Amino acid sequence: MSPGKQAPEGQAAAVVAAGARLEAMRRRVRLSRLVVWAAIAAGPVALTVAVTSAPAVVEAAAPAKPATVRTRAAADPGGYAQLFVGAWLRSSAGDATRWQARLAQSMAPDVDLPDPASGAQLRPQSVTAVRTAQREAGRWSVTVAAQYAEAPVRYYVVPVAVDDDGGSFVVTGAPAVVAGPDRAQVPASPYAVSVPSGSDLAVGIGEFFAAYLTGAGEVGRYLAPGVRLSAVTPAPYTAVTVQQLLAVQDAAAAERVPADGTTVRVCAQVEARDAAGRWPLAYELTLKARSGRWEVAALETPAASGRGGGV
Repeated sequence: MSPGKQAPEGQAAAVVAAGARLEAMRRRVRLSRLVVWAAIAAGPVALTVAVTSAPAVVEAAAPAKPATVRTRAAADPGGYAQLFVGAWLRSSAGDATRWQARLAQSMAPDVDLPDPASGAQLRPQSVTAVRTAQREAGRWSVTVAAQYAEAPVRYYVVPVAVDDDGGSFVVTGAPAVVAGPDRAQVPASPYAVSVPSGSDLAVGIGEFFAAYLTGAGEVGRYLAPGVRLSAVTPAPYTAVTVQQLLAVQDAAAAERVPADGTTVRVCAQVEARDAAGRWPLAYELTLKARSGRWEVAALETPAASGRGGGV
């Protein structure tokens, strides 16, 4: 066979081979489709097996939106009632254009203004909310004390309505004058042990308060290790005297400082003096014994109940 005839025959063979490969590819595609449809008909498990050989497609998850947290402030109509009573007591129906009258009317649209006599000076020096009680959902009762310069303290009860969100208030009725709260019984004091005035404990406490309230000396030298306490600055008093010391534990009254680590709680009645006069004060202290002396481990107040927050 001549070379001229061999070339066309080779080209034809190549074309046939390519066609065969193309047909084989088509058959594989058709077969894959049949497998997938059969898997769908057979159920989710077969479908999973059928697609495991396919390349995985990973989609980026949409960023999670931050959850919106709504906090609702607790209703506290005490300050609102206090502000209203102060404005109402300083108002006059004869001059409703003054800012105090306008304020009272804006806070209590359905409440009439008082009508004081001409020249009357019954305007309070201070007004303070002393008790707040919820009567039912959305309705509160607030007791407000008004202190006058030349008259006794008067107590007013004010009805206040609060919306569902606890952020809006309105006075729903005129104030009512009521008797003041009863005085509670003074609880028994836990301080029953008298500390001698000349004892090491009494002397140390006197020196501590001199440094703490008058600036005489360094406070740090009277403190237990690890305790931090700064003197009152600027020093408010020129002299301090411990009038009485009462303790909870008997160890506070011992003539000698007990073993290291012994802890006592003491209530100190203190008299402080400055250019304006004499001022009775009271403090609670916790002291620990170390190396033959007492050191202040905590200073607390108030002293009346035997409980207090550390200073």
